[in-house]
Amino acid sequence: MLSKFDDYPIHQTAEPVFHTASSDRFVYDRYWYNGHAKDGSFYFGITVCRYPNLGILDCSFSLTIDDHHYAFHGSRRAPDEPTDLSVGPYELQILEPMGRHRLAIAPNETGIECDVVFLPRTSCIEEGRQTLRNERHVVMDATRLDQFGCWTGWIRFDGRELQIDGQGTLGLKDRSWGIRPVGDTYAGGAPIADFQAVHFCWLPIHWDNECSLAGWFEDDSGHQWHTDQAFLPLYADIDSIPGTEDAAARVWHGKIGHEIEMISGTRRASSAFITMNDRSGGQMEIHLEPLLVHRMKGLGYQHPVWGHGKWHGELAIAGESCKDSELDPLALENLHIQQVVRATCEDRVGHGVLEQMHMGPSTSFGFADWFDGAK
Repeated sequence: MLSKFDDYPIHQTAEPVFHTASSDRFVYDRYWYNGHAKDGSFYFGITVCRYPNLGILDCSFSLTIDDHHYAFHGSRRAPDEPTDLSVGPYELQILEPMGRHRLAIAPNETGIECDVVFLPRTSCIEEGRQTLRNERHVVMDATRLDQFGCWTGWIRFDGRELQIDGQGTLGLKDRSWGIRPVGDTYAGGAPIADFQAVHFCWLPIHWDNECSLAGWFEDDSGHQWHTDQAFLPLYADIDSIPGTEDAAARVWHGKIGHEIEMISGTRRASSAFITMNDRSGGQMEIHLEPLLVHRMKGLGYQHPVWGHGKWHGELAIAGESCKDSELDPLALENLHIQQVVRATCEDRVGHGVLEQMHMGPSTSFGFADWFDGAK
């Protein structure tokens, strides 16, 4: 099966690009974005993901504003052409690779529409390869790149229109691909004895003249089996960005320190101190003040119906809304969150998000069981 990509010198095997090199059913290739007001008044997230070995393309758009969450979900049979990133009224357009990207949602039955453009202000950073195994097979083996920027456009929801200001609406593009748990749970083979606790935190921050990124995975003992720490210079406009990668970018290597104060009865931060450390001795302490919480289930993560890579038929779309204060914060589908935060480091002020996914017990975070909350 040929596609438009076959006209580029990018082949990794003797097969056309359409044919996935791995036969693993959990192969995925995802676009993910967030956008948020500096003052924490709103947050939106975007996903589009192709699962080549499942034959599915799905998407979500999620908005959090005024204690409410609104979400658009869509799914279809994956088109033969990989550059086709449309699901019914939902279309992601790559206006320039590593440049401007546009999401347009045409009028539809959910009442959620938008026309927003991501404008990059940094080059890209490649995170370290993330590999996790259980007792028998690979659970996750993925690569991710990050690019910071801002947004412009508009969003319509619930009979209202939200104007997106390019100066006041910051955001991030996250592209990842490889293997992750997606689709329906595989029930074949002998049962596996235990699930693994996973604690993931991710902190991209926009400062005045640079952007910083800290991210880590921990197990139940507090061992950090993966960390990422990077700094990217910030540019005034797209034309000033030096290229896909920036020679002035800095990557740190070391354990990330964290003191996260949790809201009682939840697994969500009320405040935090994050310490980035480099093995050369460099250190940066960041204080975080959460302003707004977004539930990642609005983008399909742990969603009981619109989970990633689920088959809904040839084409299906749906909308939903809920009030955050009425949700059970310890239900599985509500544990994975991003919080818009105000960050301070000495006299510097930054804006970004703190992502948290705490699944299972943890000695470092103080959880004794799978779904208990902070004391």
